[in-house]
Amino acid sequence: MPQNKRESLIYTVLMCFTMVLWMSLYNVALQYGAVSLEVVAAAWLGFPIAYVFAMCCDWFLVSRLAKGFAFRFLVRPQDSPLKKVVCVSGCMVVPMVLIMSLYGACEGAVHTGMWSGVPLQWLINIPRNFVMALPFQLLIAGPLVRRVFRRAFLEGTVLA
Repeated sequence: MPQNKRESLIYTVLMCFTMVLWMSLYNVALQYGAVSLEVVAAAWLGFPIAYVFAMCCDWFLVSRLAKGFAFRFLVRPQDSPLKKVVCVSGCMVVPMVLIMSLYGACEGAVHTGMWSGVPLQWLINIPRNFVMALPFQLLIAGPLVRRVFRRAFLEGTVLA
């Protein structure tokens, strides 16, 4: 886990990149009904704006709320690092799924012009995204990003 603000920013950049790219591919594949190069191209085109939006939401809102909730109600300072990681990651996924599912519903409305369908699409997106985002975060993205982060930045090498 990051030890200071600079490490947190680097870690967040890597984690957001991984999660937004994967969830973009997943959502576009759901929309197209298959996985193809067209899906990859469409997901990649929508990725930059979704990434910037997710990064801002994560850095300025969700991270503080999730860590506050996790350390107030779920973990104590003496708990194992694994428990802390799992609890904070789980607490990050829930609000990010809510926010990014709304983002996806709004993005769909921009393309179709059907703004009246946004609330229903948002409610449909939430469980679809949650069932992918939570296991992906806990089992793949989290361990992968932590490993890459610590290989690139040994503990104590990124100054505060």
